[in-house]
Amino acid sequence: MTLAIIDYDMGNLKSVSKALEAVGAEVCITRDPEKIRNAEKIVLPGVGAFGKCMENLKNYGLIDIIKESIKSGKYFLGICLGLQLLFEESEEFGPVKGLGILKGKVVKFNHASLKIPHMGWNQIKYKGGETPPLLDGIPDQSSFYFVHSYYVMPADQTIITTETDYAGFFCSSIQKENILATQFHPEKSQELGLKMLENFVNLK
Repeated sequence: MTLAIIDYDMGNLKSVSKALEAVGAEVCITRDPEKIRNAEKIVLPGVGAFGKCMENLKNYGLIDIIKESIKSGKYFLGICLGLQLLFEESEEFGPVKGLGILKGKVVKFNHASLKIPHMGWNQIKYKGGETPPLLDGIPDQSSFYFVHSYYVMPADQTIITTETDYAGFFCSSIQKENILATQFHPEKSQELGLKMLENFVNLK
């Protein structure tokens, strides 16, 4: 299986690639629309500022192929900022328009007592009582690694698969049909993170 990791100069591509290769994926790091089109699955990682990420996606001509890939039905995994970019807009230095594939917005943690960014290990809690396919074999309330100052607020609450408590619960992963995305970093989450990536690789 060929899996394309989208390269737009804003992701920890090497660590994501190594983690996916460790669970058996054949990985291609690319910004070539044809290679992305021909891949069986797509991963969009992301680290940095929302607006700069959108600017790079536009400048590299990647927005249309991302939307086309998702519309085609192939599995798509967004990681951290790769989750946030799927939504309509972010208030980070904004508002700044996102890809608009999912309805909702990205907002900043604003509780006075919170240390920002939210960084380190924190638990994920399944929403709705069912184990999401991406987290098959991973116990409820397992811990994953986070680094972020903003979080998504989906308009459709039914797409939220896990929540995490940081002075109140926020959305830490979503799934809508073939779109899967996490606020946490599976590639930095040791054994359970590798299990999650293996689940993604094995999705049929």
